[in-house]
Amino acid sequence: MKRNIYVVALEDHQRQELETLRHSDGFNVHSLLSVKTAVESERFSFDALLEEARRKLKEFDGSIDAIVAQWDFPTSVMVPILCREYGIPSPSVESVLKCEHKYWSRLEQQKVIPEVVPEFCGVDPFAENPLSQVTLDYPFWIKPVKAFSSHLGFKIENEEQFHEAIKEIREGIRQLGDPFNEALRHAELPPEIQEMDGNSCIAEQLVAGVQGAPEGTVYRGEFNVHGIISQPNTEASDAPYDRIEYPSHLPETLHHKMVEVSKKFLEHIGYDNGCFNAEFLWDEDKDQLWLIEVNTRISQSHSEIFIMVDGMSNHEVAVDIALGERPSLVNRQGEYPAAAKCFIPYKHEDGIVRRVPSEEEIEELKRRYPGTMVRLDVEPGDRLGELMHQDSFSYRLGTLYIAGEDHDQIEERYKACLDELKFEIEPVQD
Repeated sequence: MKRNIYVVALEDHQRQELETLRHSDGFNVHSLLSVKTAVESERFSFDALLEEARRKLKEFDGSIDAIVAQWDFPTSVMVPILCREYGIPSPSVESVLKCEHKYWSRLEQQKVIPEVVPEFCGVDPFAENPLSQVTLDYPFWIKPVKAFSSHLGFKIENEEQFHEAIKEIREGIRQLGDPFNEALRHAELPPEIQEMDGNSCIAEQLVAGVQGAPEGTVYRGEFNVHGIISQPNTEASDAPYDRIEYPSHLPETLHHKMVEVSKKFLEHIGYDNGCFNAEFLWDEDKDQLWLIEVNTRISQSHSEIFIMVDGMSNHEVAVDIALGERPSLVNRQGEYPAAAKCFIPYKHEDGIVRRVPSEEEIEELKRRYPGTMVRLDVEPGDRLGELMHQDSFSYRLGTLYIAGEDHDQIEERYKACLDELKFEIEPVQD
């Protein structure tokens, strides 16, 4: 009898990705909640989403053998709650929240890996004088303890900028802070986190460097890394990190350090029976490694490039753990030595899309550069300022998946693709 695997917010193309798994013919894959509901809703209630997921699972007349998370909050917190209710292996809700809550995570990191933690402090944006809580010198970065990408994140260089940022944060923080507070009520919180709830902020020291990200698993206490991603800076876009590459091109000694730090932190918070990816910045000039954040799931952003290089989606390890089996991923069995997920950027100026590349133009690109895939996020008539989950550096018009013999060839093909993909965007004047 086939086992039933539920993936929260499963996209259509991911059904093909899941066919690369070892025993894909032995299970049926179901989507639990839609992408629109679980990922793209501008306003939502965590508890209402949780109840909807519970209802859909209850209505299913077969066995529920695995529930997999591949997206950030709310999915990342909802799945451990559902797994606990169905007796499916997963991390504790508390250990997940110790990663999801940026301030709580920094407090825990500081206890065991202080050498990679930037200076930080908590800020209540609704206090009478929020600036009095800041213990950092200018410039610094301020952001909510829970946010999408860099939404409501601000670089602060002076008092005037701080007050302007606080004004914007007050207006927008509850959009995600209120549902995050609902999620926090599913765990036992220490006093300092009860005071710094989902509508709080964290101020942090500015750090810079090249980004690296180990992705791995913890299963019954056994820690393992199945791949390391890197994000080189290039001049191809205004965004600071315009592509992620696999395998990482960073020094091997740095790989070991990132893995060691990730293991130490996850063991400290009691994270077990789950997947993770940890984001780091390496300041090469100072040889200083900084931990940015730890995500408590596989990254669906990495799935395609794992398939291109390893021959198998990283969903394999998430399904293994949920089924109570020791996780493993094949290595270097794919078609290409290197692969990258590249963003199609546009300057951070609002506009209306008038033209996107045609199917014929995209097919010509794929013919010229084998392994290339193009996914557009916009269509004629879309307004850039209304796109979901954009960052403060540039808009993203879509995604390129590019394969190559090495990192240099990927960069050449990426720049060529950006030149050849023709968009027309009409500026909008405020």
